[in-house]
Amino acid sequence: MVAWEGFLTRFSVRAACWMNHDRIWNLGRRSLTLGRRPLVMGILNVTPDSFSDGGKHHDAQRAIASALAMEAAGADIIDIGGESTRPYSDPVGVQEELDRVIPVIDGLRDSLSIPISIDTSKAAVAQAAVDSGAEIINDVTGLEGDPAMSGIAVAAGVGVCVMHMKGTPQTMQDDPVYTDVVDEIFAYLQARKSFCLEAGIREDRICLDPGIGFGKTHEHNLALLRATPRFTTLGCPILIGHSRKGFIGKVIGDKDADRMAGTLGVTLAVAAAGADIIRVHDVPESVQALRAFEAAGGFENL
Repeated sequence: MVAWEGFLTRFSVRAACWMNHDRIWNLGRRSLTLGRRPLVMGILNVTPDSFSDGGKHHDAQRAIASALAMEAAGADIIDIGGESTRPYSDPVGVQEELDRVIPVIDGLRDSLSIPISIDTSKAAVAQAAVDSGAEIINDVTGLEGDPAMSGIAVAAGVGVCVMHMKGTPQTMQDDPVYTDVVDEIFAYLQARKSFCLEAGIREDRICLDPGIGFGKTHEHNLALLRATPRFTTLGCPILIGHSRKGFIGKVIGDKDADRMAGTLGVTLAVAAAGADIIRVHDVPESVQALRAFEAAGGFENL
């Protein structure tokens, strides 16, 4: 009986996972269709100190060229951030963050045909980015860091990404502890969805992110990734941001190795499990891997 109940539970979670597909994520001016193959969000960090690509796009013209190259490679969204959120990173002021991101958004507004996401926890930066053409607010604090953020999202009618983070970038990796990491983060995202709805953000504009690497140990991250089908039952698009993070180095047994291959492995696992959006540094490789996985029947054989 226990085995049969376990089978039914896994079946119902998987069924709910696929029922979440063929939906849309409404961004206000346009909508993104969610299918079996997840959308690819390309990371564009306009910072000197992000953990994987810090300094690579610090020049606005170089950042603009990189965004256009990601679009050409198959990206569905470009996520632009002007403040590093790597562990123990230092915060930057509003004006410095604006000086980093707004010239890039302005430079892409008329040449990019895919939506721009602004990766920020500051309402003033989100407002300026939306005014310049951003259609998604991606907030690592789950819209908790700045009390004005939800109001901006409502007034602008844009999409929002609501992420879980334990603590702040300065404290999140100081021995994070959970009684049950999956249960707790599921409950947190459920509560933040309710908060968004009560604030006036429409359900079809909400995306949820369990926050891989943000206040989690190696084991926590793997537990959350394995629980992707459960998160899809929350009824909103699920974003997974695992790209090149430290837990991959632990999985492959070499913290100094290039993490792209490990990232692709996780990408395919969460794609098969029902993730709707993946946030990655390596756009061409991710798009190619997903296309090949789909063409080879990867989704059909689940």
